[in-house]
Amino acid sequence: MSVVSIDVALFRKMVINGAINLKNNHAEIDQLNVFPVPDGDTGTNMSMTVTSGIRELEACESSSIIDNAKVLSRGALMGARGNSGVILSQFFRGMYVGLKELQHNYLDIEDFMSCLESGCKVAYKAVMTPIEGTILTVVRVAAEKTRENISKYTTIDELLSDYVGYAKEALDSTPTLLPVLKEAGVVDSGGAGFLAFATGMDMALRGEMLNAISDEDKTQGVEGLKYFYQVELLLELKKPEAFDVKALNGALSLLGDKVTLTKEAEGYKVELNTDRPGRALEICQKNGEFIVLKIENLKVKNKTADTTVQTEEMKDMGLVSVCFGEGIVETFRELGVDYVIEGGQTMNPSTESFVEAIKAVNAKNVIIIPNNGNVVMAAKQAATLVEGINVEVLPAKTIAQGYASLINYNPEGSLEENVEAMTEQIKHVVSGEITYSIRDTEIGGVEIHSGDFMGISNGNILVSTAKKEDCLNELLSRILNEDSEIITIFLGKDVTDEERDVLEETCLKYNPDVDVEVIEGQQDIYSYIIAVE
Repeated sequence: MSVVSIDVALFRKMVINGAINLKNNHAEIDQLNVFPVPDGDTGTNMSMTVTSGIRELEACESSSIIDNAKVLSRGALMGARGNSGVILSQFFRGMYVGLKELQHNYLDIEDFMSCLESGCKVAYKAVMTPIEGTILTVVRVAAEKTRENISKYTTIDELLSDYVGYAKEALDSTPTLLPVLKEAGVVDSGGAGFLAFATGMDMALRGEMLNAISDEDKTQGVEGLKYFYQVELLLELKKPEAFDVKALNGALSLLGDKVTLTKEAEGYKVELNTDRPGRALEICQKNGEFIVLKIENLKVKNKTADTTVQTEEMKDMGLVSVCFGEGIVETFRELGVDYVIEGGQTMNPSTESFVEAIKAVNAKNVIIIPNNGNVVMAAKQAATLVEGINVEVLPAKTIAQGYASLINYNPEGSLEENVEAMTEQIKHVVSGEITYSIRDTEIGGVEIHSGDFMGISNGNILVSTAKKEDCLNELLSRILNEDSEIITIFLGKDVTDEERDVLEETCLKYNPDVDVEVIEGQQDIYSYIIAVE
C-alpha cells in the first residue's frame, strides 16, 4: 500500500490503531518493570494516556487535521498517567505544535517527518534532566535516523516503516545505556510502549486495523469491577452495506471492556462495560438507531478522591496528597491533607485528577505531596494548567517521605515557608518497604527469586529472603541506627496479629531507645511501609 499523503480520516485511523496496539500489549510492557515488584504499570499508564486522547478525538467533529491533532493532544495531556504517560502526552503535544502552521489539510512526507521531530523536541523539553536509555532515546533515535534518510522515501508508509525499525533498534540498545536495565535483563518499558504505539500506526498505513483484546488483568475497582456501567443495545443500521464492524469494535474497546458485536436479523447487538455510556451511545448512533437500549449501573462509581464542598472565599493554604490504603489515607487526612487522591502504587492518577483536586481544595496556595516518584511529572504538569492558584509539588517519592513532611506543615505559614520546611524534613527520613517479588532477577548484587520478600530502602533493594520475618529483621538492621529517634510502620493487609504484636520488640533490638508507632495502613502489595526519623 503506497501512501503519499495523510488526510484527516487516515490520521484518525493511525492514532486509534496505535492506541489499540498499545492497549493490546500493555500487560507485557508492565512486566518490563526494572524492580520485580507487582506494581509495574508503565504499559497501563501509557495506554490510559493515549486512550484519553482518543476519546476526545472520537468526539471531534471537525474535518481539520490541525483541530484533530489539537484535541488528541489535549485529551492525552489531561489523561496522562505516570512519567512515561506524561512524556507520551508531550509527544502528542509536539505533533500538534508541528502542525499549527500547516497550510493544507493533509500531511505529505515532509509534514509527517516534521511532526515526528516536533514530538521528540517537545517530549525532551518536558523532562528537566533527560536520561538516555529511556523512551526519550527511542523517540529521538527513530526521528534522527529517519531524517538522515528522508531523501530516499517516496511514500509515507516507507518512512514510517523505517521509523518503527529504528525505534526497535533504539529500544534494543537501551540496556547498554542504562546499566540497571541490563542488570534486570529488560529493555526500557516506556520505550517499549512508544514502539507499540508507533507499530500500530504503521499497521494502519498497511491496512491492518486491529481490534482491542479483552483485558482480564486490568487493575480492578470496587468489588472487582473494572467499569461501572453495562450497556446493551440492538442497533438498526442506517447503511448495512457500508457498516464497518471492526471500526465500531475498535472505538468501543477504547471505552471499556467485554465488547461484543453480534449480527442479528434486526441489526447488530452491542454489549460492553464502560464508565462512559453516553459516549458509547454517541459512537453507536452514528451507525444507526436503537431498537432496544439498556444501561445498568453495576455499582455507584467509587471516586478516586474526596469531594470537597467549596466555600465562596478561598482559604490561603491547602494540601493535596496521593495515598493508597484505607489507614494511610485516614492518617494523611488527620495530619491536615485537604484532598486525598487514592492511588499511587498500582494506579497512578492522571493529570486531570490533579487539576480537579487542586481546584477542589479552594485555596490560593496548594502543595501537592505525590508520595510516588512515578506521579511527580503528572502533578507538575497539572500545576501548569491551573490558573489563579499557586501550586508547588514536594519531592516526596514515598509514603514515608510524605508522612514525615507533614510534621513541618503550618497552615498559617506562607507557601514558600511550608515548601522549604517540608522539603527539609524529607531529607531526614529513611524510607523502607517490604513487598514480594514477581520474578527471578538480580539487582544491585542482590539475588532475587520469584515469591521472595524484598526489603527496599530509598529506592534500592537491600535484601531478598524467602520469609517475611527474616526480610523485616534484615531491613530494620540496615535502616535503624543509634541516631534514629522515631520509627513509624504502616501495616499492610497481609500482616497477621502475631506479626503485629512482636513489631515493637523487633525494632527495639536494633535501637532500644527508638519510639515505635504502628499504624494499620491496610495497603495492598506492601506488607510494611516504614518511616525512620
